[in-house]
Amino acid sequence: MRKKRFRFILITVLMLISLGIFTTDVHASKDPTQESGTKTIQCDACDGSGVCMECLGSKESCDSCKNSRQCTTCQGSGYIASPSKFYNTAWALLPPLIAIGLALLTKEVYSSLFIGIIVGGLLFANFSLEGTLLHVFNDGIANVLADSYNVGILVFLVILGTMVCLMNKAGGSAAFGRWAKEHVKSRVGAQLAVIILGCLIFIDDYFNCLTVGSVMRPLTDAHRISRAKLAYIIDATAAPICIIAPISSWAAAVAGFAEDGQGLSLFIQAIPYNFYALLTILMMVGLVLMKIDFGAMAKHERNAIKNNDVFSGESVYQQVEERFEDTNGMVLDLIFPILVLIVCCVIGMLYSGGFFRGVDFITAFSNSDASVGLMLGSAIALLITFLYYGLRKAMSFKEMMACLPEGFKAMVPAILILTFAWSLKAMTDSLGAKYFVRDLVVSGAQGMQMLLPALIFLIGCGLAFATGTSWGTFGILIPIVQSVFSMDQPLAIICISACMAGAVCGDHCSPISDTTIMASAGAQCDHVSHVSTQLPYALLCAGISFVTYILAGTLAYFDGPAILALPVGMSLMLGILFYLKRRYAKP
Repeated sequence: MRKKRFRFILITVLMLISLGIFTTDVHASKDPTQESGTKTIQCDACDGSGVCMECLGSKESCDSCKNSRQCTTCQGSGYIASPSKFYNTAWALLPPLIAIGLALLTKEVYSSLFIGIIVGGLLFANFSLEGTLLHVFNDGIANVLADSYNVGILVFLVILGTMVCLMNKAGGSAAFGRWAKEHVKSRVGAQLAVIILGCLIFIDDYFNCLTVGSVMRPLTDAHRISRAKLAYIIDATAAPICIIAPISSWAAAVAGFAEDGQGLSLFIQAIPYNFYALLTILMMVGLVLMKIDFGAMAKHERNAIKNNDVFSGESVYQQVEERFEDTNGMVLDLIFPILVLIVCCVIGMLYSGGFFRGVDFITAFSNSDASVGLMLGSAIALLITFLYYGLRKAMSFKEMMACLPEGFKAMVPAILILTFAWSLKAMTDSLGAKYFVRDLVVSGAQGMQMLLPALIFLIGCGLAFATGTSWGTFGILIPIVQSVFSMDQPLAIICISACMAGAVCGDHCSPISDTTIMASAGAQCDHVSHVSTQLPYALLCAGISFVTYILAGTLAYFDGPAILALPVGMSLMLGILFYLKRRYAKP
């Protein structure tokens, strides 16, 4: 038994930091992709239906299937063997690990992501040049840009960039900057204002990142707060807030991944045990109030304070840095479009969930499509903003139309990174990385119950970090936990929360995470600078969360009050912050 436990722990750690080939036993299942060690994928020719796509199983005579009415590719089974010999092995994690390593090493994210994509294509095509090119461009880049969900997010980005440009030209940003200088007197106050706004916008992390950054950049620049610090605060009030807000796109995602139809109830029960999210918020507020900065972040803050250099060197965003002309703009010229955007996006999400077709409010949010809701809501908000500025005669129609290409240009870095990140995820999915991780979790679940929350947290961190998707991590781990535990057990709820906390943590740390990219775009901060300055903060919080999950799992295993782990974790966090305060205090 001891050897078995040691082996599982060793494999789990190695999965997070290195590569190797692991095999697991195969178990019978109706869906062959659910078998342990599966090498099976869904048939692309028939989308898993097993039906001939020419006659659709309805014609009496069909030359394609020879009247068998079955798909000739999969012979009616709906599944085929993966063409890649690297499928469902640890090699599936190689592309994202290479991309992440190169991004941190070279400080250049575009080429790093593209090299990771190429590696994924090589592994899928078994190093065939033709197969690699086809997989990278047809199944990767072209496919993710043809996905309606992804296109909706890109449209939302362009519209938001346009609205930011409109607010700048109308003088709203300059007016808000003047107001902020008069009413917010300190750097601490400015950072707390960013935190408060980030907490108020809990509907969706994309919306949170870009909106908070657009509104608060003038204020933080006025108080010489580095863009890296702004990006960290935005990132720390995006996913961590959404994952503990019952009315959010993240709650809807978790509810959709739960298999028993009680996803929203599980989400609410797991909130007190989502240690990473709760401790991140505590840490962020503590850092601001205690005026603590360490690691690379301290260097960026010193440059901002002493040299008025909020970028700490050259940045691509310096080329599109906003110019706040001293016009007749009012604070309302910034506040009104933002409020309209918030209201319209909330209504758009409710619409996408069926609220106006008779579905109740909670169910509508659970069924909402963030891409559709944000796209429609932002488009309507843009039209209302055009009308508002036109009636106010803040700018001419020609000037308003000129903001469209300028807004698009401002969002090009984020769009390019998102496209490459989505393509890299497509490469990882095509190599079966999620099945490799799933088999590791299932094979080690027995006999490890007391430590399982902490181990699930680690695996969630590693999977989300490597793939750049927290929602994909939810989809893999939550059904596994539900298959291992009965949901009326306290340990099950803690493990569900560990899935979500680990996914948010990995997403928070990953350079290829869309939320991390959005936070960089919202703060107009160099992406690699944001990742490198945020990583020490996120790892500190992750370490404390890991210890807290060990305590919670132990208490639950012995039928103790697992909720006591939360105040212990919070006390540990505050103790470390006080130590850092003394350690980095100025003479």
